[in-house]
Order: sequence, then structure tokens, then C-alpha cells
Amino acid sequence: MAPIYTGKSNIEGTGCYAGRNIKKGELIGEYTGVFISEETADEQYTGTGATYLFMLDDGTVIDATDDPNPMKYINHSCDPNCEAIEEDGRIFVYAIADLKKGEELHYDYQLAADEEDTGLDCVCGASNCRGTMRGGD
Repeated sequence: MAPIYTGKSNIEGTGCYAGRNIKKGELIGEYTGVFISEETADEQYTGTGATYLFMLDDGTVIDATDDPNPMKYINHSCDPNCEAIEEDGRIFVYAIADLKKGEELHYDYQLAADEEDTGLDCVCGASNCRGTMRGGD
């Protein structure tokens, strides 16, 4: 896996950065944490601000809140340089472009949300920004 580190983000809060040059297609790392249900995530984190949750296709949620892995600090961007892929119930992040040492990592969250959900505005600053972290459909 590629070496990564955290620091102040150019997008939002804390970000995750490449510790060396990373080639397109290279595995950057795994998003790790405790596996919880969607209901538990909703009960624990609704209205709490920043969360470190990743929902799997089956509805299970990876809660990285207390996990020391820096992967949880990869921010959203509408013009991503990484991609999160689910493989056998785990999330792996791969580079979708050549990345230079010190470059901030980001992927498109493509969040699914009900109309009443708030707090999903995008602040990525990309020229193709959708204005939301919701999926592009």
C-alpha cells in the first residue's frame, strides 16, 4: 500500500496526502473501522457534524471514527484523483490518476440521500463541482 499522511486540507478540515509518487491504478489503502448497521449509524451520528462512515452495498456501515487509519480523512471532490471500490465487503482506495508526493487525495463520495438530508453541500472548488456530495445522477 502507498504511504499516506494527514494534514490541513485545501478542501475541508483534515485531508489525506500522498507520501510518495503514486501511479494510476495503484492501491492506496483500505478504509477500515468497526462494522455497524445503518440504523446504529443513524442513531449515533445524526446531527453530530463530521462523520467517518462508509456504507457498503449490503447496507452495513464501516465506522472509522475511532480507527487510527488516515484513510478516513480522504475528502470528497467532484474531480477525484482516487476511487473507492468495494471488494468482498471491504473498501479499497485506488489512484485513478498519477499522484505526486504531497498531493491531496480525494474521491467522489456519490452519497445517496433523501431530499430532507442537509449538510451535503460540496466545497471542493473543482471547475466541474456539482455543489453537492450526492451522486451525479
